[in-house]
Amino acid sequence: MSLSAKLLRRSAGLALLGLVLAGCAGTPKPDPTPLEPLTPQVSGREVWKQSMGSVKFPLAVAVNGGVFTVADDGGTVMALQADTGRQVWRTEIGDKLSAGVGSDGRFASVVTRDNELVTLDGGKPLWRKQLASRVVTAPLVAGERVFVLAMDRSVHAFDALDGRKLWSYQRPNDALTLASPGVLAPFKDTLLAGQGTKLAGLDPLRGTLRWEATLASPRGTNEIERLADLVGPAARNGDVICARAFQSAVACVNAERGNVVWTRNAGGVNGVGADAQMVAGVDASDRLTAWRASDGTVAWTVEKLLYRGLTAPLAVGKAFVLGDVEGMVHWFARDTGEAVLRLPTDGSPIQTAPVASGLTLLVVTRDGGLFAFRPE
Repeated sequence: MSLSAKLLRRSAGLALLGLVLAGCAGTPKPDPTPLEPLTPQVSGREVWKQSMGSVKFPLAVAVNGGVFTVADDGGTVMALQADTGRQVWRTEIGDKLSAGVGSDGRFASVVTRDNELVTLDGGKPLWRKQLASRVVTAPLVAGERVFVLAMDRSVHAFDALDGRKLWSYQRPNDALTLASPGVLAPFKDTLLAGQGTKLAGLDPLRGTLRWEATLASPRGTNEIERLADLVGPAARNGDVICARAFQSAVACVNAERGNVVWTRNAGGVNGVGADAQMVAGVDASDRLTAWRASDGTVAWTVEKLLYRGLTAPLAVGKAFVLGDVEGMVHWFARDTGEAVLRLPTDGSPIQTAPVASGLTLLVVTRDGGLFAFRPE
C-alpha cells in the first residue's frame, strides 16, 4: 500500500501533508520483478474456492472453531466451514465497510464507512452503534465484548449483547497517524493495543493501563519522517508478541511482563508473521527478511519478489506463506528462505495476509476470490 493511502492528518498542517503526498504520487513504483521458474519442494493444492464482492478495504479474516468469517466491500458478511468452504451463514449489512471482520465464533462485528459499528449474533443483525472516529482496524470480539481501535488510536469497549459502551481509553494524540490497520489483539486476560510506537496492555474490563512497551524510537526531522505507528497484523508465539512499527522497526515484547525482548531497525509498512524459531516480514521494496525469534539477528533475506506488493507473511508449519499483487501465493522454507511452493489464484492482488484453520490456508483476493489451500 502506498504512503498516500496510509496517512491520515488529525490536526493543523494539511498543507504540509498535501505536499508530501504530492511528492509520493510523483514517484512511480517499479514494475513487479518477474517470477523465476520454481520446482516445488513440497506438495499443496487448492481444496475449495468461493466468491464474494470485491474487497477494497483492509479485510481481516476471523478464524474460530473451524470457521472462516469474511466480508466484502459492499457489506456482505459470511461464515464458511474451513475444511469444505460450505456456507454457514450469510448476511447483507446494507452499507459499504471500512473495517472487519472480528468474531468469537458467535458474535461478528464490522464497521461501515459511515462509522457505524455493526454486530451480528449467529449471522443475524443484533445492534448498531455510531462511532465518533473513523475505523480501519477490524474489531476484536472476545469475552462478550467488542473492542474497537479507531484511527486516532483511541480504544473503545462495547457490550456484545446490547452495544452498551463500557469504556474508552486514549493516550495524548499524535499529530499524524496511519490510515491503515493497527494492532488490536487478545493476550490471556489482557487487551493489546497499538498506541503510536507503543504497545499497550490494557485491562479489558476497565480500560485501564497495565503496562506499556516502546517498540521503536522515531527518527527524522519532521512529523512525516517520525511517523512510526504499529501496524497489523502482529504475531504471537507463547508469551511473546511481535509487531512492526511503520517504516521504523520490527520488535518483540513479552506480553506477560510488558518488556521488550528485542527490537531491530527495519523499514516496511505491513505486519509480521512468527513462530518459535523465526519472525518474518517484508520491507517497502518487498524484500522478505527473517529474524531469529530468540535475539532478532537476521537469519536470511530473499530479494526475488521485489516490488510484487507482498502481504504480511503467515507462519504455517515450517514455512512462511504470503501473497502478491498478481494473485500468486508463495511458500518459503522457514529455516533457509528457499522458495518451496507457488500457487495461483484469480490474478488479482491478494488483499490480506493469509490465515489458517488447522491444515487449511485461506487467501482473499481484491476481486473477491476466496481460495483455500492444503498441503498433501
